Amino acid sequence: MPDYGHALEFGTFITPVNDPPDQAVELAALSEDLGFDLVTFQDHPYQAAFHDTWTLLTWAAARTTRIRLAANVHNIPLRPPAVLARAAASLDLLSGGRFELAIGAGGFWDAIEAMGGQRLEPGEAVQAFGEAIAVIRGIWDVDAREPLRAGGEFHHVDGAKRGPAPAHDMAIWVGALKPRMQRLIARTGDGWLPSLAYIKREGLTAGNAVIDAEATRVGRDPREIRRLLNVGPGDAGVDLLVELALEEGVGTFILASDDPRVLARFATDVIPEVRERVAEERATRGTATGRVRSAAALAARRDGIDYDAIPAALAADAVEPGDSGFGRVRNNYLRGGNPGLVLRPSTVDEVREALAFARTQHVPLGVRSGGHGVSGRSTNDGGIVIDLGRLNAITVLDAAERLVRLEPGARWIEVARALQPHGWALTSGDYGGVGVGGIGTAGGVGWLAREHGLTIDHLRAVELVTASGDLVRASADENPELFWGLRGAGFEFGIAVAFEFVVDEVGDVGFAQLQFAVDDVAAAIEEYGRIVEAAPRDLTASLILGPGRGGPASAMVLAVVDSDDPDTVVERLQPFTALGALAGQSVDIRSYAEVMTNAYQSGPHQAQGEPHARSGSVDHITPDFAREAAAFLASGATHFFQFRAVGGAVADVPADATAYAGRSANFTLAAISGRPDALDVAWSRLRPHFSGAYLSFDTARDDVTRELVWPPAHLARLRALKAEWDPDHVFHDNLGLGTPVG
Repeated sequence: MPDYGHALEFGTFITPVNDPPDQAVELAALSEDLGFDLVTFQDHPYQAAFHDTWTLLTWAAARTTRIRLAANVHNIPLRPPAVLARAAASLDLLSGGRFELAIGAGGFWDAIEAMGGQRLEPGEAVQAFGEAIAVIRGIWDVDAREPLRAGGEFHHVDGAKRGPAPAHDMAIWVGALKPRMQRLIARTGDGWLPSLAYIKREGLTAGNAVIDAEATRVGRDPREIRRLLNVGPGDAGVDLLVELALEEGVGTFILASDDPRVLARFATDVIPEVRERVAEERATRGTATGRVRSAAALAARRDGIDYDAIPAALAADAVEPGDSGFGRVRNNYLRGGNPGLVLRPSTVDEVREALAFARTQHVPLGVRSGGHGVSGRSTNDGGIVIDLGRLNAITVLDAAERLVRLEPGARWIEVARALQPHGWALTSGDYGGVGVGGIGTAGGVGWLAREHGLTIDHLRAVELVTASGDLVRASADENPELFWGLRGAGFEFGIAVAFEFVVDEVGDVGFAQLQFAVDDVAAAIEEYGRIVEAAPRDLTASLILGPGRGGPASAMVLAVVDSDDPDTVVERLQPFTALGALAGQSVDIRSYAEVMTNAYQSGPHQAQGEPHARSGSVDHITPDFAREAAAFLASGATHFFQFRAVGGAVADVPADATAYAGRSANFTLAAISGRPDALDVAWSRLRPHFSGAYLSFDTARDDVTRELVWPPAHLARLRALKAEWDPDHVFHDNLGLGTPVG
């Protein structure tokens, strides 16, 4: 060393002057236009001529789309670390993962004290700084369940709530000049950010030696710590920067200038040549480049995965158990997970590479679009997850035909918002956080189902990466038998990377939440069924029951009425008042996008354990079935029991038209429990009433469930398709088709 092999980055260091007010923001936007990787602003809250740096950073983030942002550096004595951590995570989330946290211990103590900060001696400042980093990292550690207690004498929290987590593995870069702080960086930091004007060349050499020695002593690879450097225009020549990169290990050069002409010349004349010369010399030397993981992260790797063989295009964004971002991707909505590797492709070619790699590893494979499925199969223990969240484009292909193209990682709330300006909507489950891919291959029981059918009933074509890695298109005209199977069992044949849907014209709708205390549960269930079946198709409603706690059972009706006329909405909802004593209500007119927003859940999933859910479909809610359902609730085997309305337009589609088979049912049921044995015993008493089941609501993988989901004729066709498109059973970690895994 000291060429640490870091990918070269170039940034700007803009003075945050507030006169004129927009100068700093305009220079940030110019930095992006010129191709810089990073824009930074100093943080001196005691300077009346400067903008507040946090406010400026948020404004600059909103004015840009690509460039990353940071302070240079945040003043810890005037920025309480717990608040700073939340502010940093929030800006990172709002900017799409474009913020890095650069901090410093202080230094201008007269000015800091004048602003109400505490004056510290040098040793105290280092101690306080270490405490601040512990607090910041603790706030971001949302995987920990217990309240945060961290810090010490100068900065501490006692029982603070954790979160939010940043959108990406946010670096902590530290501005420092002296050995004591450099050793602290080696132990707890991700980057060293001095200024060449202050530290000089010999200081860089000495500082690197201190950091490298301390990092090695504590078991860190010195390459884990990025070396950044502020340089002035006089130090921004090509020869010097190349030398600093190759001999002093600088990976990020930040040009301090407010002159647009200087920034433009640097971007045009200096950056390309520095990149080229450094790359050529590294190739000659055989310098190792790429991401460096800590010894602790390497120790957390799971058996059975050849991490060194991860394709280069995927390695930089792959998440392993030892990575700080693992807590954001390990679980899904209901199921706790501990995969050995999460791959996050950004293109179809990268999906193909991810699948090809996964096939060679012989560990469990999960495919995730949103991670919201009740079945919980988009995570695993020790296996590989291919996370499609970055394939999230939403495109209108033909406005006249209302034909749209959706990628699997888009969330339905995003789809609803994109369609709303056109006056369109697509029924899509009832939670905005659900990814397109899961519903697009399974069915899609949503708020408009009785009027507009299932989500898959609007599907016109699917682009699929098959088990063999081929990209195929399936539609009524191309691979029609595969297209049949993709609509209800698509997860069995490949990874869907795009869907084409014809959407509906939908305006504002009525949305209701009605809460009841119910004494006679059987009567309420039966009445709910009668009301829904008798209602016009513009009503779709769901009944959710919870066990009583020594009193009446709780019941909630959630309903959408496809009308913006208040009288019509009230007319459709009025019959539900017969279910029991009304304990609460909320009824309003809103857009379909707002309905999906109401149920939107974002952020990292915090599930633990294995969910146990069961599904069944009934054509009608008969008195006998209502009594059995009430007994099931009273048994205590479930804490969540839901009746979703289907029927209507869902039943207009012939049962053999898609792999989704349950067209005769007017209701599909779901129950969730933490007691699997009790759930199975109690659920078995309901099974004789079922005409089918919805696989997305069921975690079972037995023959009885499989045959409920897919009748014999459907199952035979699906097994034939499986033999053709996935003979090695690469995709089997869901309900499965009941054939042995190769």
